[in-house]
Amino acid sequence: MKTTHFGFNTIPEAEKARKVAGVFDSVAERYNLMNDLMSGGMHRLWKRFAVQASGVGKGDRVLDIAGGTADLSTLFLERVGSGGEIWLTDINNSMLTIGRDRLLDQGVGVPVAQCDAEKLPFPDNYFDCANVAFGLRNMTHKDAALREMLRVLRPGGCVVVLEFSAVWKPLRRFYDTYSFKVLPAMGKLVASDPDSYRYLAESIRMHPSQEELKRMMEDAGFERVQYFNLSASVVALHRGYKF
Repeated sequence: MKTTHFGFNTIPEAEKARKVAGVFDSVAERYNLMNDLMSGGMHRLWKRFAVQASGVGKGDRVLDIAGGTADLSTLFLERVGSGGEIWLTDINNSMLTIGRDRLLDQGVGVPVAQCDAEKLPFPDNYFDCANVAFGLRNMTHKDAALREMLRVLRPGGCVVVLEFSAVWKPLRRFYDTYSFKVLPAMGKLVASDPDSYRYLAESIRMHPSQEELKRMMEDAGFERVQYFNLSASVVALHRGYKF
């Protein structure tokens, strides 16, 4: 039986998607509020940097993977204009519904698809950019998801991966205290769910480091892969191209 990790726990591969779904079903309603509280609002700047780094312009097609509450889709819409195309996707219906409704409340309608990033329901060579923000670490087979992103990109297109990463070494003790003490307490107070935010902290530690993810992207077939460390490496933005 194949196994994988769910935070610090080892579980059968077949169970991970269900367990991750449970986490996001639980936190969906307070997800945006908790992001603001946990990061002190910095997540908004990280996401804007990701969109800027993508190089997306007017008329481009963008695939927002694990797009959840539509933060990135909203930002990409500003860049692609009325002639562009944004697909908001997520494997979790609770998160996707919030993102769809949020866009509709702004008077914006975009195509929405509930789908697994490891099996994208899109044609080859279709998108100019594929983006995943804070979602890759929750995927069971990250390598398969990266290959799917490569497949749906047109030649010359880019992938942008924004994710928590290996923090700057002098900050690790403080960061660990914040992650394993403060975050669960905050999750209990605001979202009535300390366990999901404990999983969040654990999943970050199990995610590949900056250099490891760079190699994974190159192994998947991306070229000119580079990464940018943000906020003392709490977060890293990886970018690669299909040629």
